[in-house]
Amino acid sequence: MINPPLSRFLALAALLATTLTAVVAAGPPTSAATLPPRVFRDLAYAPAQPAGTYGHLLDLYLPAQPAATPQPLLIVMGGSGWFADDGKEYAPALAPYFTTHGFVVAGVSTRSSHQAKFPGQVDDVRAAIRWLRDNAHRFEFDPRRMAVLGDSSGGWTALMAGFTGTGVRAVVDLYAPIDFLRMDPHMPPGACASFNRAFHLDACHSSARSPESALLGCPIQTCPDRVAAANPLFRVTPSAPPVMIIHGTEDGLVPLEQSRLLFEALAAASVPATLYTVPGAGHNRNIVARPGPRATVRHTGTGLTPDAAYPTYTVIAAFLRAAFTR
Repeated sequence: MINPPLSRFLALAALLATTLTAVVAAGPPTSAATLPPRVFRDLAYAPAQPAGTYGHLLDLYLPAQPAATPQPLLIVMGGSGWFADDGKEYAPALAPYFTTHGFVVAGVSTRSSHQAKFPGQVDDVRAAIRWLRDNAHRFEFDPRRMAVLGDSSGGWTALMAGFTGTGVRAVVDLYAPIDFLRMDPHMPPGACASFNRAFHLDACHSSARSPESALLGCPIQTCPDRVAAANPLFRVTPSAPPVMIIHGTEDGLVPLEQSRLLFEALAAASVPATLYTVPGAGHNRNIVARPGPRATVRHTGTGLTPDAAYPTYTVIAAFLRAAFTR
């Protein structure tokens, strides 16, 4: 398959990671009395494959002062439509809040779809989690209290990590693609036309050059077995960790129905889950950066935490702590 031009990959990465600078700015302020986190950058959890790439690296953000006891770990992965290997660059947006509220944060990168086809990205995150568990004593976190968070394709990676026996205790998914073959029918009116124009495609997510097709190495309509293998729904079991799902009603890249499908699968398996549907929000990390329109909240069974008006960092932290105590 001929690789699309680099400019398209960069454009998609930019769109899927929109306003990262704004998200950082919108995060909770650091007062003059608060020291920044201690940062350990570019730690290799595996060899570079291929050489010279970055999908084998992670960064760690520790609270400014060592804690008396090991802290929980939040593993963060940013989305890029699987076109970039720099997913760890989402972590700086969350680290100031979470490190000052008793967490260690790890930003984890996985290989792009240029560098490895599925299941390479799942292999990568599993390797990163093994490395983190083995090195927990060095970086002051508790390997028994690890959670994963990601947006878009990073949310997909987080879900796959949570559902494949890595031992993580909770998952936070921001607008992840779930069932690739059911995305196009639920795209908002006009969204596929805009998607096609922006990324020079001919058939929305079903295009042979779409992010999902590039991940799998085949046009998704021609390889249903590979699509099924990459579908988190088929990995859900009653032993899955609790999941918080956050999705906007105006998402023009990954339709809201994808998160509804995930929520229903978790409900059918009796997995604790919460779905925040945020009116007016698009495919944008600002969905959790600051207060916005009142969200609709659904739970499977009794919610782990009380409903909030909108899904902020504080809400996510409360959900993670509740999941760790189950």
